[in-house]
Amino acid sequence: MAGIGEQAPDVTFEGPDGAQTTLAAWRGQPLVLYFYPKDDTSGCTKEAQDFTELADAFAAAGVALLGVSKDSAKKHKAFTDKYGLKVPLGTDADGVLLEAFGAWVEKSMYGRKYMGIDRSTFLIDKDGRIVREWRKVKVPGHAKEVLAAAQAL
Repeated sequence: MAGIGEQAPDVTFEGPDGAQTTLAAWRGQPLVLYFYPKDDTSGCTKEAQDFTELADAFAAAGVALLGVSKDSAKKHKAFTDKYGLKVPLGTDADGVLLEAFGAWVEKSMYGRKYMGIDRSTFLIDKDGRIVREWRKVKVPGHAKEVLAAAQAL
């Protein structure tokens, strides 16, 4: 599992355009990579809307945004269109990227254990190193906190 100060794992996943890509495609500019459980659910929608609201500020700071879940590109498009999202969304259907960042974790609800996505965010510098991480993210105020950290790079 990659941690702060380490090179971001460069595994292959489906990028926002539906083509296979790696995180190396974003090198040369800082990147906010956030993992979220599922399109069109309340917390994930609010998180995507918050990042969308601040998308211009991230762009002004020269920082790219990328949200990733296991949802398909088709679901991402419907989600993006429904809410007018400005955040590109990638698909990690096989969970390789999620596992590389330690965001595929055991969860528990009503006594039942299952594997799922830990809402987490990573700030990666222009050279591909992880400089900040947020685990078990609570959505309110999170995007603003990430923006402040990104602007401080």
